[in-house]
Amino acid sequence: MAMATPVRRHRGGAMQDRPVGWARNPLTEFDQLLSEMSGLMESTVGGAAPAVAWTPLADVTESDDAFHVEIELPGVKKKDINVEANGQELVVTGETKERERKGVLRRSTRRTGSFEYRLRLPGEVDTEKINAQISDGVLNITVPKAEVAKPRHIEISEKSESTESKG
Repeated sequence: MAMATPVRRHRGGAMQDRPVGWARNPLTEFDQLLSEMSGLMESTVGGAAPAVAWTPLADVTESDDAFHVEIELPGVKKKDINVEANGQELVVTGETKERERKGVLRRSTRRTGSFEYRLRLPGEVDTEKINAQISDGVLNITVPKAEVAKPRHIEISEKSESTESKG
């Protein structure tokens, strides 16, 4: 006969099945796993593997006359960001520099190194009038729609019978 193993329960009755060092944020755990894997790849392949650019978080909204892109780039200086409109593609590239620190760094989850954000734009945009501004770590890019893409109200005229000439 098999002996039942006791299960430790909290007061609420939930089973305690998580390891002691369990990270509360699964994304942090995933990032940690990715960095460990890239470190393992570097040591296995030998030499430095090419740095993979990370993609910053962004929101894209559309109004009647433009597309608005907000990209989170905390701590990135204006001179370290490059914005290009290449055909139908908006490309934002740059680099987050590693800060010089005093003391021993115990933990780091902030991303550093090269970043790249790409957005495929519809054909009807005016690339000549794209505007980009950075404020409080958020890069705001406004991509105006071309005149042909803007909704236009068409007036309906009434054809009058009296204007026709009688012959």
